[in-house]
Amino acid sequence: VQLVESGGGLVQPGGSLRLSCAASEFSFSMYGMSWYRQAPGKGREWVAQIDNTGGSTDYADSVKGRFTISRDNAKNTVYLEMNSLKPEDTAVYYCKRMGWPTLWGQGTQVTVSS
Repeated sequence: VQLVESGGGLVQPGGSLRLSCAASEFSFSMYGMSWYRQAPGKGREWVAQIDNTGGSTDYADSVKGRFTISRDNAKNTVYLEMNSLKPEDTAVYYCKRMGWPTLWGQGTQVTVSS
Protein backbone atom coordinates (compact mmCIF):
# COMPACT_ATOMS: atom_id res chain seq x y z
CA VAL A 1 0.00 0.00 0.00
CA GLN A 2 1.70 3.21 -1.10
CA LEU A 3 1.51 6.60 -2.73
CA VAL A 4 4.32 7.82 -4.97
CA GLU A 5 4.55 11.46 -6.03
CA SER A 6 6.40 12.70 -9.09
CA GLY A 7 6.67 15.77 -11.31
CA GLY A 8 8.42 18.21 -9.01
CA GLY A 9 11.36 20.32 -10.06
CA LEU A 10 12.76 23.80 -10.53
CA VAL A 11 10.57 26.33 -12.32
CA GLN A 12 10.71 30.08 -12.83
CA PRO A 13 8.09 32.38 -11.29
CA GLY A 14 5.00 32.40 -13.47
CA GLY A 15 5.71 28.90 -14.72
CA SER A 16 3.73 25.68 -14.43
CA LEU A 17 4.21 22.17 -13.15
CA ARG A 18 2.01 19.09 -12.99
CA LEU A 19 2.43 16.78 -10.03
CA SER A 20 1.25 13.18 -10.07
CA CYS A 21 0.56 10.79 -7.23
CA ALA A 22 0.27 7.14 -8.15
CA ALA A 23 -1.55 4.84 -5.75
CA SER A 24 -1.07 1.11 -5.42
CA GLU A 25 -2.40 -1.85 -3.47
CA PHE A 26 -5.66 -0.32 -2.31
CA SER A 27 -9.06 0.58 -3.78
CA PHE A 28 -8.14 4.05 -4.98
CA SER A 29 -11.61 4.92 -6.26
CA MET A 30 -13.10 4.55 -2.78
CA TYR A 31 -11.03 7.32 -1.21
CA GLY A 32 -10.88 11.07 -1.38
CA MET A 33 -7.39 12.38 -1.95
CA SER A 34 -5.60 15.55 -0.93
CA TRP A 35 -2.39 17.47 -1.52
CA TYR A 36 -0.35 19.14 1.20
CA ARG A 37 2.90 21.05 1.15
CA GLN A 38 5.64 21.90 3.60
CA ALA A 39 7.93 24.86 3.06
CA PRO A 40 11.34 25.04 4.77
CA GLY A 41 10.94 25.85 8.45
CA LYS A 42 7.14 25.70 8.32
CA GLY A 43 4.43 23.23 9.17
CA ARG A 44 2.61 21.05 6.67
CA GLU A 45 -0.16 23.01 4.92
CA TRP A 46 -3.28 21.64 3.23
CA VAL A 47 -3.44 22.67 -0.44
CA ALA A 48 -6.35 20.92 -2.14
CA GLN A 49 -8.64 17.90 -1.98
CA ILE A 50 -10.89 15.91 -4.25
CA ASP A 51 -13.63 13.40 -3.46
CA ASN A 52 -13.49 9.79 -4.59
CA THR A 53 -15.42 10.42 -7.82
CA GLY A 54 -13.69 13.65 -8.79
CA GLY A 55 -16.96 15.51 -8.59
CA SER A 56 -16.07 17.76 -5.68
CA THR A 57 -12.89 19.74 -5.11
CA ASP A 58 -11.71 22.33 -2.61
CA TYR A 59 -8.65 24.58 -2.40
CA ALA A 60 -6.71 26.66 0.05
CA ASP A 61 -7.18 30.37 -0.54
CA SER A 62 -3.47 30.73 -1.30
CA VAL A 63 -3.73 28.53 -4.42
CA LYS A 64 -7.34 29.04 -5.53
CA GLY A 65 -7.52 30.01 -9.18
CA ARG A 66 -3.94 28.85 -9.86
CA PHE A 67 -3.93 25.15 -8.92
CA THR A 68 -6.26 22.40 -10.13
CA ILE A 69 -6.64 18.99 -8.53
CA SER A 70 -7.96 16.11 -10.62
CA ARG A 71 -7.90 12.33 -10.65
CA ASP A 72 -8.04 9.39 -13.02
CA ASN A 73 -9.48 6.38 -11.21
CA ALA A 74 -8.62 4.10 -14.13
CA LYS A 75 -4.95 4.98 -13.62
CA ASN A 76 -5.11 5.14 -9.80
CA THR A 77 -3.57 8.59 -9.99
CA VAL A 78 -4.32 12.03 -8.59
CA TYR A 79 -2.84 15.17 -10.13
CA LEU A 80 -2.09 18.72 -9.10
CA GLU A 81 -1.78 21.17 -11.97
CA MET A 82 0.05 24.29 -10.76
CA ASN A 83 0.06 27.48 -12.81
CA SER A 84 1.29 31.02 -12.20
CA LEU A 85 3.76 29.67 -9.68
CA LYS A 86 5.24 32.02 -7.09
CA PRO A 87 8.39 31.75 -4.99
CA GLU A 88 6.17 31.20 -1.96
CA ASP A 89 4.90 27.98 -3.55
CA THR A 90 8.34 26.47 -2.96
CA ALA A 91 7.84 23.41 -0.77
CA VAL A 92 7.82 19.65 -0.63
CA TYR A 93 4.44 18.52 -1.94
CA TYR A 94 2.77 15.43 -0.50
CA CYS A 95 -0.33 13.54 -1.47
CA LYS A 96 -2.48 11.97 1.21
CA ARG A 97 -5.27 9.44 1.22
CA MET A 98 -8.22 10.87 3.11
CA GLY A 99 -10.00 8.83 5.73
CA TRP A 100 -8.57 6.03 7.83
CA PRO A 101 -5.92 4.73 8.04
CA THR A 102 -3.80 7.72 7.09
CA LEU A 103 -1.48 7.21 4.14
CA TRP A 104 1.09 9.73 2.90
CA GLY A 105 3.44 9.73 -0.04
CA GLN A 106 7.13 10.48 0.30
CA GLY A 107 6.88 13.95 -1.24
CA THR A 108 8.26 15.74 -4.28
CA GLN A 109 10.24 18.98 -4.18
CA VAL A 110 8.93 22.04 -6.00
CA THR A 111 11.24 25.04 -6.20
CA VAL A 112 10.08 28.31 -7.75
CA SER A 113 13.03 30.58 -8.38
CA SER A 114 14.58 32.71 -11.09
